[in-house]
Amino acid sequence: MAVSEERLQKAINTLKKSGVRITPQRHAVLEYLLNSMIHPTADEIYKALEGKFPNMSVATVYNNLRVLREVGLVRELTYGDSSSRFDCNTSDHYHIICNECGKIVDFHYPPLDEVEALAEKVTGFDVSHHRLEVYGICDECKKIASQKH
Repeated sequence: MAVSEERLQKAINTLKKSGVRITPQRHAVLEYLLNSMIHPTADEIYKALEGKFPNMSVATVYNNLRVLREVGLVRELTYGDSSSRFDCNTSDHYHIICNECGKIVDFHYPPLDEVEALAEKVTGFDVSHHRLEVYGICDECKKIASQKH
């Protein structure tokens, strides 16, 4: 599924308004992320684009991801046990993650604002944000497991 031209143009306009140059590599990283539903790592983005940009380094991908994150076009997802993953969907949403293959899928649920308010009241913290992750086994991994048995 190709990203809509309108969504790509809107992202490019955001970069321009922020004073960010639109290099061919930056454009390619942005377009890849907008088309990606897999929440890729920087290495996955690099591997997907290296054929088109043979002189591009992994560092270039990381630098572009940093810029895209700083202007609010990309969300970095860190999980501690592996590389960061990147999500172009910056709206409030949650993720379900496969325990077997690591696949991450978006799902939408009303924001848990009341949980944040209660946490502030009980702890005295000023809550900045929260993250909800649900874990399980995806359909593909369940099929593979059932074929082994």
